[in-house]
Amino acid sequence: MTSAAESRADAGGTVSICSLRVGTGLFGIDTRQIREVLGTTAPQRVPLAPEYIAGVVSYRGEVLTTVSFRALLGLECRAGSNCILVFDGEQNEERFGLIVDGVSGVIAVEPSALEANPSGLDARSMEMFDGAYKLPSGLLIHLDPRRLRPSRLAGSGLFGSESGSIGRLKQERQGEQR
Repeated sequence: MTSAAESRADAGGTVSICSLRVGTGLFGIDTRQIREVLGTTAPQRVPLAPEYIAGVVSYRGEVLTTVSFRALLGLECRAGSNCILVFDGEQNEERFGLIVDGVSGVIAVEPSALEANPSGLDARSMEMFDGAYKLPSGLLIHLDPRRLRPSRLAGSGLFGSESGSIGRLKQERQGEQR
């Protein structure tokens, strides 16, 4: 259900973007793609999961896998308050949560203001980012939640699907065999 303000923004040719903070970066996701923003919820860590999987949380009677955006960006995970954005699965795709440092608010932008990713980005950034908006306050990197789904991240091979405990265990075993 959209609010009257969102309806007016859509009618005026703008898109409502939820702005997020992670580290020093400013990111944004179309508000229509976000099901819910959860407050500070600490995920339960999953043994042997890749580092970008922050863990699981209970969400409306379901177990929701959460992705750490800080881990995807190569930033150190931080203790303390984080927000979880919940995204619905589309056409049998998994529902998941994205953990960010904070939600800044909602801004309206012109869809035509979205610029393509620069060609000099590394492969991981190209996989995650969906362009950028130049705002008076700085650059806002646009994210498409479909690019951040756990199954897509694992399938890309760019985020170390065998990182974390599994990767260390395999390295230890390889070292023992030599």
